[in-house]
Amino acid sequence: MKKVETIEIQTEFIKMDSLLKYAGVCMTGGEAKTLIEEGMVFFNGEVCTMRGKKVRAGDEVAVGDVLLKIAAK
Repeated sequence: MKKVETIEIQTEFIKMDSLLKYAGVCMTGGEAKTLIEEGMVFFNGEVCTMRGKKVRAGDEVAVGDVLLKIAAK
């Protein structure tokens, strides 16, 4: 069972590595980079290996047992 969290962003988009840090999924940019490069991050149901992927309101990002739903603030 995934833990679902809603993450509100104030800008048009947030980059994937920044989102993972902002949401508390990882503590450092290096950790985020590793998770992304190793194919552990799913963007709208598909593996995402792009650190700079632009994530917008309405998107979903899954890492392990956490599902992040992105919303506009």
